Amino acid sequence: MGNEEAFRSFIQDHIDKRSGERRGRLERGYGHAESLFLRNVWWPLRGDFQHLHPEYEVLDWRGRPYFADFAWLPGRVKLIFEIKGYASHVRDMDRQKYCNELNREAFLHAMGYHVISFAYDDAERNPALCMSMLRMVIGRHQSSQSPITRVMLSEKEVIRLAIQQAEPIRPKDVEKHFEIDHKTAVNLLRKLCAKGWLLPSYRGNRERIVRYELAHDFFRNLED
Repeated sequence: MGNEEAFRSFIQDHIDKRSGERRGRLERGYGHAESLFLRNVWWPLRGDFQHLHPEYEVLDWRGRPYFADFAWLPGRVKLIFEIKGYASHVRDMDRQKYCNELNREAFLHAMGYHVISFAYDDAERNPALCMSMLRMVIGRHQSSQSPITRVMLSEKEVIRLAIQQAEPIRPKDVEKHFEIDHKTAVNLLRKLCAKGWLLPSYRGNRERIVRYELAHDFFRNLED
């Protein structure tokens, strides 16, 4: 099944299962931004629409219905994806709408949903970046289809630790995080340097490595 055929089948399947306003929103025509996301980002990355729900209805903190662009619901995981254009979500938004949007996202988070927003411009002009980000998000909630070793998991966790600290990482940071000895921590950091994931930061005349910085394309190492 090709991209367009799969897309039409996906939308029609959800129309057939719905009634009332839930059905009407799809029958009246699916939004351009949402279609763009499906065609440029989701389908090239996933190759199917399993567990994905368009125009997904939830209640906000006021008990009012709200239709999210997409919800991905594979079991216990509850992710909501919003495709936001600059005009509707920034330029034309007044203070009350802005407050409502933030309140809704906070409430959904409290209800167990994780709200992930993508820019319309990126979905249109830089879908590869969106796919990389989406792969990382989904990877946090879904087991990898390919085997992954404890070493690979440790390496990815070191990168996440460095991101969380927002500064060059030290061997003592890795020691504390993993509860391992100094030699093991240094060996792990050196392996990441050899892979190009980290860059060593020297003290003095390059005599001693004291910290390790993230490589410029570090995010790619978290995708799988």
